[in-house]
Amino acid sequence: MIGLWTSSTEDGRNQAGSRRATHSRAPPQLVGRVFRGSAAVRSGYLTRHQLHSSAWRRLYPDVYARATLPLNHQVRAFAATRMLLPSAVACGRTAAVLCGVELAGPEDPVECVVPASCRGGAVPGVRVTRRALPDDRIVTRRGIRTTDALHTALDLAAIRPMDDAVVALDQFLGPGLVFLDEVREAARTVAGRHCRQVRRATDLADGLAGSPQETRLRLLLHRSDLPRPIAQYSVRIGDQFLARVDFAWPEQRLALEYEGVWHGEHQQVARDRRRLNGLTRAGWRVIFVTASDLRDPARLVARIVEALASPRSA
Repeated sequence: MIGLWTSSTEDGRNQAGSRRATHSRAPPQLVGRVFRGSAAVRSGYLTRHQLHSSAWRRLYPDVYARATLPLNHQVRAFAATRMLLPSAVACGRTAAVLCGVELAGPEDPVECVVPASCRGGAVPGVRVTRRALPDDRIVTRRGIRTTDALHTALDLAAIRPMDDAVVALDQFLGPGLVFLDEVREAARTVAGRHCRQVRRATDLADGLAGSPQETRLRLLLHRSDLPRPIAQYSVRIGDQFLARVDFAWPEQRLALEYEGVWHGEHQQVARDRRRLNGLTRAGWRVIFVTASDLRDPARLVARIVEALASPRSA
């Protein structure tokens, strides 16, 4: 079977390098495609010796692509669900990627659902769940059968440990593919051994975080004895918008901001300084949190307690 997955990037590379012998020898039927090696040999496109050369990459048993094909999680998902397990439906993190939410990278396992009757063996790089999946929960994205947005969210809520599930849910809910109220309502109807986990994860998610670490910070704050901050709070002076902060205690004019690596990039520094100066002039104090702070939650909470107890600026 020759796959339908095509890559314009590889096609462009092939055209640009058509005068080079290594490119001109590549059968055009296989360029930019995922295919069954045995089918390519039977069709005369390649010999077995050519198939096993460095010009071709083995993705899964008898599933190949040209070595120059840009390999991402979508390509692997196509290879796994269309070539390796034709009855499979992408789910979980893989389904999220197909929705445009990058919850899995090129080397992460492809997650899929197959019917209970499917007896395919375990394959490295593919995480298979056997269960019944209603037809009305299956959609097609980029030529790949996948769970719809609501079912994908419920699968993400079953991820363990719990914090990872909430992180994944927040990232998936951010673009508005499905609404949190819908997910929570559906979670109440889930049965089986993961039902409590799914309901708890959907209760903890809010879909507001701008990054996974913001979700982890929010969960840390909620587990502490601190008063609950307001997430994604808009600071205003009168009717004028000043800034949106990750977390805020407005009465104390205290903001908490997660500072990722990107904040140190040259183009971001000046913007951050202007924003911080504006907050300071408005009487706000800002505590910045880094990845190392998340590894020492007791110390971080103590800093926030001290700041909340301090008199606010006038």
